[in-house]
Amino acid sequence: MLLKNQDREKKMNNNIKYQKEIQTKLTKNLLDMIVLQLINQQSMHGYQIITKTRKAFGVHFGPSTVYPLLSNLEKKGYLSSIWDMTAEKPRKVFSITTAGKNILIFTENSIHTICKTINTTENNKIQTPITITPTIQ
Repeated sequence: MLLKNQDREKKMNNNIKYQKEIQTKLTKNLLDMIVLQLINQQSMHGYQIITKTRKAFGVHFGPSTVYPLLSNLEKKGYLSSIWDMTAEKPRKVFSITTAGKNILIFTENSIHTICKTINTTENNKIQTPITITPTIQ
């Protein structure tokens, strides 16, 4: 009986570990869309994005990841920026553009379609779908 409980507990821990691994992988691969979504809710500077992403997803992205991404999104026309000189430290504040909102909507629709397809595929029946809802504060 004790071995059975230990096996069950080990499987549960492996499942939790695997779920966290999947969530981290998805977060990394969708970081540009996560950033657009955060900025869609409120204009913000790079450090705010780093902090909010860590709080919401439990994944730490440093400045060497976030700032080049912000620059790339701005070059693509998805973000615009202005310098805020009123703070103690000048900060570049990013806002989403119409093009950014459009690509965000397109991506959300694409992800929704993929999830819907996965849930309806005969070979991939999921009895209890797992919903991971990040808390973006």
